[in-house]
Parts: sequence; structure tokens; C-alpha cells
Amino acid sequence: MRKKLKALSLFSGAMGLDLGLEASGFEILACVENDKHCINTITTNRPKVRIYDDIGQTEPSKILSDLRMKKGSIDLVAGGPPCQAFSTAGRRRSLEDFRGNLIIRYLEFIKEIKPKYFILENVRGLLSAKLANTPPEFGDYGLIEDLPGSVVWFLTEEFKKLGYKVSFSLFDASLYGVPQRRERVIIFGALDGDEIEIPQPTTALNLRTFRDAVGDIQDRHHDYLPLSKRQTKYLAFIKAGQYWKHLPKHLHEEAMGKSYRLGGGKTGFYRRLSWDKPSPTLVTHPTMPATLLAHPEEMRPLSVQEYARIQMFPDDWKFSGNLTNIYKQIGNAVPVGLGVMAGEAIFRHKQQTQKAASTLKTSRYNRTSHIEFLLDFRNSYIKQPQPALFLK
Repeated sequence: MRKKLKALSLFSGAMGLDLGLEASGFEILACVENDKHCINTITTNRPKVRIYDDIGQTEPSKILSDLRMKKGSIDLVAGGPPCQAFSTAGRRRSLEDFRGNLIIRYLEFIKEIKPKYFILENVRGLLSAKLANTPPEFGDYGLIEDLPGSVVWFLTEEFKKLGYKVSFSLFDASLYGVPQRRERVIIFGALDGDEIEIPQPTTALNLRTFRDAVGDIQDRHHDYLPLSKRQTKYLAFIKAGQYWKHLPKHLHEEAMGKSYRLGGGKTGFYRRLSWDKPSPTLVTHPTMPATLLAHPEEMRPLSVQEYARIQMFPDDWKFSGNLTNIYKQIGNAVPVGLGVMAGEAIFRHKQQTQKAASTLKTSRYNRTSHIEFLLDFRNSYIKQPQPALFLK
């Protein structure tokens, strides 16, 4: 049996990432989370975990003191700071916006706590996020402001300055045992030894389906928000795995209204899930017109029980709040299976049993691993003035 490693969770939400880390062998000592419903969810399910409710006002040194631990003694800091846009407003105001950005706050926690490992999880948009109005203490980064990818370059360089070996990629959760097509960036940091290898996909040839996730709970009670009359009118024509284009053609424009003339496939309109494919990415509200998540057969959206199964929460996990709050907590969560993947990668590194770097694609997108992404960024912008920044 593995010796448990000590972890601190930032931006914990409903603890999806944390549950995966727990399953791989970590003990979550404390959570930093400011949403009152998420806080209640954490305290209900993990009453012994310390909670700090404002990352802007909570000092890392205070957490270490409360836990009776020293800088450098925490094994892991993990979390997904919201990917806020860096402000391009007035210079004076933007400097404060930059310093108060939650990604910068995450970086400050790593600097002050100095864990042996870190995990930074985020949405795919992080890979194209741009720096703006960098303050003087961040020196040369002003040269790459407003360039797509500059936030990831910045983070990688800053983590390196703190002594971490950094690796990352964009991961499709369905390739790692999660019954859901959900893409997330995960950045790994290791203080000692080599960088953490990017985990190989484990279920690329045998994806878990919606049926796999929820088939055994169809005869249970389900809680869900009601569909609109407009949605029920047109969903009556839609079968499992279909969406608005499968309506009778004479109903297309009537059903879609103004959206009919817009570009794109609009595949979320009047969408019923397929039993035999992974779920689409869960959103925070299942009945929104453009991102509808309707049951394959019944006249309803996915229930919160089905949401929880798709995100791989245990059946006995209790969520706080009303249905809208619960959908939001589950929809915002990191799938538990991705947390397991990340935790296992750290244990392999710690035990020096790393496998060869992934030779399979970790998502549908190309060149999203740290090696390819950083090389492409450097090559694309090496012609910028004062290119020494790219030659470190």
C-alpha cells in the first residue's frame, strides 16, 4: 500500500480533481474555495479538511502554520485557477489587474509553499491566452504581450525560475477512462529529478460511453430542471444521438429562429445524447438552447445524478444547494478520472517508474505538449525585437 502524500487544493470547487488525487494516494489537507455552495459540499463530504475561503486574502504562510508544516514540506499543490483575461484597460488599473489575476495568485502560492510537485489545470483557452500590461517586476515579458500563447510561456518560465521541471499537454478526458469528451490543459511541475512524463492515453481504442456511465441507474429517481415548451415540441422528433439537423427539413428554420442563419454546425441545439458514445462536455446548465444535453430517450435533460456519474463522482457524494447550484458545481468540476491520471503520473515520477513519453495524441489537437508548444511559440516569435528572451 502506498504511503499517502500530503496535498493542498486551490480553487477546489466540488473536489473532482481532489477525489481523483485521493484515489491515487494523496491526502487533501486543506482546500481554498470561495463559492459558498462548494464550501458546503466540501464540509459535508470531507469535514476534517481545512477550508480557506478567499485566496486573495489568505496567505500561504498562514496555511502552512495552521497545518504545522514548513515551506517545502507539502508534496503537492493542485488546482485550476479561472483563466481570467489579462486586462488591456488603462495602464495604471491594469497593473493591479495583472497582479490580482488568479493565475498570478496561483504562481505566488507555489513560490511561497514550494511543494515538491504542482498541478495546474485549466481550459483549452489557456493555450491561446495573451499577456497584457505586464508590470515592471516581470521585466522582459512586455516583449511578448498580446501574443497568443504568451501566458503559457510566461508560466513555464516563471515556474522554471522557482526550480521546477515543467511539462504539460491538452488532455481529452475520454482517452483516460472518463465517459465524456472534455478537454483540459494540465501543467505538471516537479521540483526534483526529470520532468513528469505526459501520461499515455489508456482508453483510446475502447472509449467509455454514456450507457457505461449511467445505464445501471436508469430505474432510479432522477432530479433535473424542466425543458422549455419549445424544446419539448421539437425534441419529440429527435432520436438518440441526433440534433436539430435531424428535424424534418420544413421545421429547421422555425425551430432554430435567428440562429438558423448563423455559421457553424450548431450541434448543441435540440441535442439528444447517444447511448453508445461518450457524453459531450458537460456545461453548467443542461437546458441552454445552444448547449442542450437531453436524455437519449426521455423528455428531459440529463439529471444531476447522470451528471455526477459522467464526471465520475461517487454515488454517495452529496452536493449542496438547489438544482441550478448542483449542475454548476458538477459542470465546472474536473472529471475524477483526470485527477486519477494526474496523481498516478506524479507517483510514477516519485517512484522513478516513468514510462516512455506518450506517442499517442492526448487530444484531437496537434502540438499541444510542452515540447511542441514551446518550440512553436519560440519559432513563431523569434523575429520579435530583442529575441534573447526566447533563447534562454
